[in-house]
Amino acid sequence: MDTLFIPLSFVAGSLLAVQAGANAQLAKATGSPFTATTLQLIVGTVLLAVLALVTGTLTALATLPQIVWWHAIGGTASAFYVVSTILLFPRLGAVVSVGLIIAGQMFASLVLDTSGWLGVPARGLGFSTLAGTLGVLLGAAAVVFGQPGGPAATRPGPGWILLALAAGAVLPVQGAVNALLRQDLGAPLAVAAVSFLVATITMAGLSGLLLALRRQPPASPPPGLAAMPWWGWLGGFAGATYVTTLFTAIPVIGSATAVGLTVAGQQLASVLVDRHGWFRLAQRTVSGLRLAGVGLIITGVAVLKLA
Repeated sequence: MDTLFIPLSFVAGSLLAVQAGANAQLAKATGSPFTATTLQLIVGTVLLAVLALVTGTLTALATLPQIVWWHAIGGTASAFYVVSTILLFPRLGAVVSVGLIIAGQMFASLVLDTSGWLGVPARGLGFSTLAGTLGVLLGAAAVVFGQPGGPAATRPGPGWILLALAAGAVLPVQGAVNALLRQDLGAPLAVAAVSFLVATITMAGLSGLLLALRRQPPASPPPGLAAMPWWGWLGGFAGATYVTTLFTAIPVIGSATAVGLTVAGQQLASVLVDRHGWFRLAQRTVSGLRLAGVGLIITGVAVLKLA
């Protein structure tokens, strides 16, 4: 069973680069990253609810009133992460942003695996776990410094760095919380639908607050959804796949391994995004140091799998 989650986690991670690029276009079309996030979360919620209905697992939601309340709020992390990527990618580039996010992911995963918090099976702090995590973090550092001119070329201030680290840290925490909800409901698609519904409500509230606080209209009106490419709607699909895969993989292969595999997928996909300028993002040179960093990340993931 655990071998199935290895390719699934890798593919789910690569879809995060697709999600970020698609949501950047949606944000441009609507003129607001909050509105864009709300829309893509609605798409994900509808998709997952339909799948749960088709598979006959939507009825599991009837037991929601009996569960511990915080088991159902994992979706707030999705809202935070998606908005963060919309803000970070155009400013820092895909690889630099994901490199910083990786650090937050791995530190949070290491804490979950070694402490057994949030129901994650405690796996101990062995040499392989430390070596694998260190390899992933060193690889992330290499791709960040491998940006032409180093990180200073993109001038990431401390606020953006902290945002990227926090955006990464909430992902394994979300996976662990959603895994608890799966134990409560016993239906992965229903759990994912709940997670996305909570995220949608969170983002809708933030969007409404932003609209209420806005004192002046934007300098120029956004181009609108009609001007957006069709793939701008893929963010909801990518996010739904990632969230569902992560919380089902963590109890089976561990938080650090599951996140490490998604990290490898993220980095490989992000290198391609930067190299070719896909999703209408800025085209950036792929240096040897960045490629070496990706290799270190993959090596670290392999060591984590052996832990």
